[in-house]
Amino acid sequence: MPAALLMLLLGLALTVKGGDVFVDAAVWSAEAMGVPKFLVGATVVSLATTLPELVVSLLAAARGSAGIAAGNAVGSVTANLGLILGISLCRAPAPLDRRSQGGRLLLMAGSAALLWLLCVSGTIAIPAALIPPGVCAAFLWRSAAWGRRQAQGQSGAAERPSPGRLAGCAARFVCGGAGIFAGARLLCDYGAALARLCGVSDGVIGATLVAVGTSLPELVTTLIALSRGEGSLSIGNVVGANIIDLTLILPLCALAGGGRLSLPRQTLALDMPFCLGLCAVAVAPPMLSGRFHRWQGAALLGLYGGYIALATGCGLAS
Repeated sequence: MPAALLMLLLGLALTVKGGDVFVDAAVWSAEAMGVPKFLVGATVVSLATTLPELVVSLLAAARGSAGIAAGNAVGSVTANLGLILGISLCRAPAPLDRRSQGGRLLLMAGSAALLWLLCVSGTIAIPAALIPPGVCAAFLWRSAAWGRRQAQGQSGAAERPSPGRLAGCAARFVCGGAGIFAGARLLCDYGAALARLCGVSDGVIGATLVAVGTSLPELVTTLIALSRGEGSLSIGNVVGANIIDLTLILPLCALAGGGRLSLPRQTLALDMPFCLGLCAVAVAPPMLSGRFHRWQGAALLGLYGGYIALATGCGLAS
């Protein structure tokens, strides 16, 4: 067990560091092109920070470990809402910008409900699994269009980066991507091994330890944004990352698994209901009152703590 745990932690470290380097390169590229901050949070940063979850789940599905694939996919959204958004709102509750944030909050909740409907039978399969990626493509297209409109209202042009800085950015992309893929392989291999040694299901490891580990890039990005007083970037990152997680990961896992992915009982009975509940707590209060609240962050953290306790308890009892 110590060796398996050590290799799992090494996989987490590689995934997190690779994601950190990849995010830095993505953010620098976006800022060099003059992309607005909320768009950076909702699309560029979100795409970069969800890459670890996507790679881990895809590799797990391709290797036949549906528990880690599904647990990580849904558990990462739950961690983003309960842990990361909870911390963000406890630290810096903010008004809701209905124009830039309201539609994305509703889309996040709708994406969670759509995924649950597609998976309620116990499997997600092609062609129904193609619907959520279409939602993701529409979300990214609308966000890009909104960003272009915002950029048109800004004066001045972005400074053209030097060839040396461009080469350095490209190197960070390559190194970050390599770290993510290497770490993802270790997470898949040793996550399953650790689950067997501990006598719990792959889904428990995927929904707790692996999900929190692959969500660390979002957590780091959120903490940095909060330290700089960028609450909009923090919320935009969490919402955008969740929309991408909900609409891409499980459908692509179904494709990687030969067109069909069978979901563990824990995913349907525990992970998805908690994910939907956290979505409701995250979305309903600001849509009704026009602002995010500190009590809302405390409620998200409390619900997430209860979810971890239940998931761990169910895994040990099974």
